[in-house]
Order: sequence, then structure tokens, then C-alpha cells
Amino acid sequence: MRADPLNAAAERMRESGQSEAATQQFVYALERVLSGTQTLIPSSELEPAPDVPALSTLPETDAAAALEQLAVIKLNGGLATSMGLQQPKSLLEAREGSSFLEIIVEQTIALRRRHGVRLPLILMNSQATREPTLDAMSRFPELASPGLPADFLQSMVPKLDAETMLPARWPAAPELEWCPPGHGDVYASMIGSGLVDALREQGFRYVMISNSDNLGAIVDPRIAGHIARERIPFLMEVVRGTAADRKGGHIARRLSDGQLVLRETAQTPPEDQDSFRDYRRWRFYNTNSLWLDLEALAERFAAGGRLELPVILNRKTVDPRDSTSTPVLQLEHAMGAAISGFPGASLLEVERTRFVPVKTTDDLLVLRSDAYRIGDDWRVEPAFASGNGQPLVVLDREFFGLIDQFEARMSGGPPSLREALRLVVSGDVSFGAGVVVRGEVEIDAPDGRLHIADGTLLDGADGRR
Repeated sequence: MRADPLNAAAERMRESGQSEAATQQFVYALERVLSGTQTLIPSSELEPAPDVPALSTLPETDAAAALEQLAVIKLNGGLATSMGLQQPKSLLEAREGSSFLEIIVEQTIALRRRHGVRLPLILMNSQATREPTLDAMSRFPELASPGLPADFLQSMVPKLDAETMLPARWPAAPELEWCPPGHGDVYASMIGSGLVDALREQGFRYVMISNSDNLGAIVDPRIAGHIARERIPFLMEVVRGTAADRKGGHIARRLSDGQLVLRETAQTPPEDQDSFRDYRRWRFYNTNSLWLDLEALAERFAAGGRLELPVILNRKTVDPRDSTSTPVLQLEHAMGAAISGFPGASLLEVERTRFVPVKTTDDLLVLRSDAYRIGDDWRVEPAFASGNGQPLVVLDREFFGLIDQFEARMSGGPPSLREALRLVVSGDVSFGAGVVVRGEVEIDAPDGRLHIADGTLLDGADGRR
């Protein structure tokens, strides 16, 4: 008799100690896949999101009152593997000798002092990031929030054998049988860990959730006041689309019921890819900074319930380094996709200064350069020339893709980018101290290698390369 994939998956997750909330969320996702429920979202079923309010138009508010019921959650489960490291990305230096985590902690403490509020900071860790991150946080004893944990763990879900849809087995490396379920797991993990109950018992009603690699995502009392005043169950910060966002997740409105939805590349049919990249039509893009009413979340999970999150199907092999290993499916959820599960969910357009995630060494160079500065209350603020926008940096992946390569070629410190529009580097290029980039500059290393001497001015207007 053939095993039932639903029961097999549930049993596997319970055996591994995953919470019942996470188990039910995964089983529901698998049930939808097995039933043939459409996982793709055609453009024909959507229309652009309507105009939304901008943060700049929100009224000032009593900050202490607005923040008294707010807690902050930072997603911190990722290792900096894309940059060649096996450590939490949040422990990587962001600016001026301070890590992402240290800046986040200092921002939180500064907000507490300024407004006289509790404002807990809680991390969603993975098993890989938990120990080193908590060790780093222990150096800030004043950060502790009585009655609340410093962190909670994200779930793990089984990879599924693509042929049988049963949990995959790989005895040579059993840890490869599991995968993270995507950022959308934050909701079930908050419930399953008991965090939602603990926060509500302490008198907290709302949380702001964002990525630990986005230092622009700092608490703004105006947003906290807005969601409380308007009784908004779920709010997503969005930015106006640009050409750089064409591969990002955009917000649309479902024609069938008018509900806002998030559509990612992996959820778009092949024939709609051109439409997906039309950032002028799909104007608003997800920043992964969300504000959530804990009571609304608890209602979704009451009596064994769950969020009806759209499923993202990823086809892989059980050992990602071995293309001949068992083909598997990985079921994932995007955190922002929860917008479709909260009637009354809302969008708020924010400036790009609140959306500066670091995914590559290109991003890291901009953040470490003088295009940004640390201002009052440890806010990471833009310092680039007015009207220019953030400079675009494209570094040669072969020579700058890994953090040790990047830092070896920037031993004199990052070049000045505050007057730069665009910097493209091809080949093995190294930078001396005090290099200045202005305008649009492309550097192509002749014969494969080039050193930019100390104090060099690279001015695109003068044709300097």
C-alpha cells in the first residue's frame, strides 16, 4: 500500500520536534500541491494595486504612546554563504567597524531611551545562526526584555521526493533531507514557539518584522500610530518600482475579490515574464518590512488554523552540489505573501532610504562607502549627492563575489561614492586609499589586472576609466 504523503510529512516533522503550527502549515501547503491547486499567478487574474498613502503624508504622533505596544522582530536565519562565509550575515561588518547586528541593537536602545518605551528586539534564528548571534547579543545586557525571549527558531521542513512526494531520504547526509521553508515561516514559528502568547501577555499588540541585512528598516512611530489608528491588521512597506526591481516581488490586486497579493518571479507563468518585468505597470514592490497585529495573527491560527499562504515550488536535487542526486521539490512561502490572508491589509509607500538590503558585495560596498553615514540614534542615512539616488555598483563576481576577495581588493578602504552615479568593475582591480568616483565610471582591467593608486579621481565626465 502506497504511503500517504500528507501523513508521512506530518509524522516526519513531529518526529524532528517541529511545532504543530509549522507542521499544519506545511501539510496544508502540500495538500494544495497534491490537489493540483494552481501555484502560478497569471497577469490576467490581476490588476495593478491602487494608489497608496506615503509615509511622508502620515501625521506626527505621540511616539511613546505609539511604540508602547510594539515589538521588533528581525529575520536572522541566514549565513553569508553567498559571500563565501559560514557565519550569520548579521555579524558581518556593515559600517565603521560595527556589524549589522550591533547597529540594529544600538538603534533599538537609542529608540528606547529617546521615547521611554520597552521596544523588545527579538530575532528569528536558525540552528546555524543561533549560538553565535546570542553570544554577540550577550554583550548588550541592557537589551534584555523581562518575560520575553531574545530569539525563537525558524522551522525546518522536509524536501519531497519529486516522484513519490514523500519526504526525501539521503542517508549519506541526512541533514540534506531538510530545508528552510522561506521567510513565510515566521508566522507559524511565532505561534509555535509561544512568542505570540508571550508578547500578548506582556501587553504588546503589534510587531514590526524586517530583515537583519536591511539597516534602513528602523522603527518609525508614525507607522505604529497609523496601524493602530486605522486598525490595520497587516501593513507592508513598499517602494515605487524602478528598472532595478524588475526581478523583485510586486504587489497587485486580485480581480476575483479585490484582495492585495504579492507575486514573485517563481509564481509567474513563463508566458507572463515580460509582463512581470513591467515595473511601470506593477508600480509597488515589496521591501520585506511588515507591520502586524498580533491579535489578527492569533485569530488565523486559533483552533489548529493556519495562514493560507501561496506556495512557491522550487525544483532541486536533494544534494544541491550533486546534479545526479534525487530530484526533490521544496515548498516555500514568501513572508509578504501573507498580505493575501488578511482582509483589510494595507500598503505604505516609503522612500528608498528605508530599503537598503545587502545581498551581494556590490551592496556592501555602497553601504560601507561615504554614500551612507551613521546619524543620530544610529540611523543609517544616505549621504550621496542630492538628486542622484543611490549609486549603482556592479563588481566582477569572479574577483569580488566572495568577502575575502572583496576585502583584499579594498584594502585601502572603499572608494568615495557620494558623487557617483554608477561604478562597473570588470577584471581583477584593486583600490588604493582615498580613491574618488564621480558620475558614471567603468573600469576594465587591461591584461586582467589593474591597481587604482591612492588618491585617484575617477571622473566619468572626463572619460577617466
